[in-house]
Amino acid sequence: MKLNKVQILFPLFAFIFSCVSNEKRMEMVKLSQYMVEGMTLYRNNCANCHGIDGKGLARVIPPLKNADYLLTMTDDLLACQIKNGLSDSIIVNGDLYFQPMPGIKKLTALEAAELVTYVNNTWGKESGLYGVKKAEKALLQCY
Repeated sequence: MKLNKVQILFPLFAFIFSCVSNEKRMEMVKLSQYMVEGMTLYRNNCANCHGIDGKGLARVIPPLKNADYLLTMTDDLLACQIKNGLSDSIIVNGDLYFQPMPGIKKLTALEAAELVTYVNNTWGKESGLYGVKKAEKALLQCY
């Protein structure tokens, strides 16, 4: 009998989940929710340019995957750039990019938090949950 991934991973996940505090469990659930919603938002708003795999588009659109620019950026600045876009040229992994990035003006603080959480935890930064309260504060202070 061959087991599928769910049959193999579910008992392990259940064991790990039972070993953590209720507060930590809630954070894990919230992180999972943000990742799923962030992935959907990314695919609908960002993947056309940055690629579904985060590798960008040759020398036209910068990569997100293992991008030094992203790894050193604060979550608050990333939230602002996602919402407001970027018109300046940037250097990513030693390459210069001139193409402006349009913002997602209709983005809510929750959606910004979900996107930042997804982008960071998918392509190298692994910074955990970026909460909606932080995103609200950041978006009020954007340039």
